[in-house]
Amino acid sequence: MKPPVGAYVVDTRTERIGLVMGHEGPYVQLRPYGGGREWDADPGAVRQATPAERLHAATAYANARSRGEVP
Repeated sequence: MKPPVGAYVVDTRTERIGLVMGHEGPYVQLRPYGGGREWDADPGAVRQATPAERLHAATAYANARSRGEVP
């Protein structure tokens, strides 16, 4: 799968949700929901995030922010 830049996907190897930032060589470059350090994922190990997964990630980020855990 070669997801488009800007899509939210799940890296099935780590179960992390990421925003597709680009494609570099054989990898998909992902950034965590809300920002942070990018990581490379195998295109064969990513799938589109469901609306429920995106909501869960957004809620977790908002909660972490309210506790002062992220800037």
